[in-house]
Amino acid sequence: MNRRQLLAAVVAGAASPALRAGDGLPEAVVWKTPTCGCCGAWVRHLEANGFRARVIERADLAPVKAEHRIPPRLESCHTALIGGYVVEGHVPAADILRLLRERPAGVRGLVVPGMPAGSPGMEGPVSERYATLALAEDGRTAVFAEHGPAKPR
Repeated sequence: MNRRQLLAAVVAGAASPALRAGDGLPEAVVWKTPTCGCCGAWVRHLEANGFRARVIERADLAPVKAEHRIPPRLESCHTALIGGYVVEGHVPAADILRLLRERPAGVRGLVVPGMPAGSPGMEGPVSERYATLALAEDGRTAVFAEHGPAKPR
């Protein structure tokens, strides 16, 4: 699947019926390290948006990321499985709801690489612009949603 096909699949699902928090959402299985506070804050963000979360704490998340084929350039501090999709990093619940509603062909998950300021779990006095990326089966990515302050003109 090339970038154009991935983007078309993401856009094609926009007319699907709405799926909202509390609509029998799937459990979020979240792998995080025991000491990561921002991961815990992200789990609370999911729960506040209607997801049930089961947290699995591990000192080493490298095997989890390898098992779910998260390329190192896309890694963040936690990994989750939600509704059959891999979710890496501080992905907003609204983006996960959209993914579950649209189910775009060829997309195996969503990623927010790194730990962008202002993303769920990383809230604070400073926010930066960041993108949630759709992750294709072949490892390619396309912008799924953009967040944060408006782009300068």
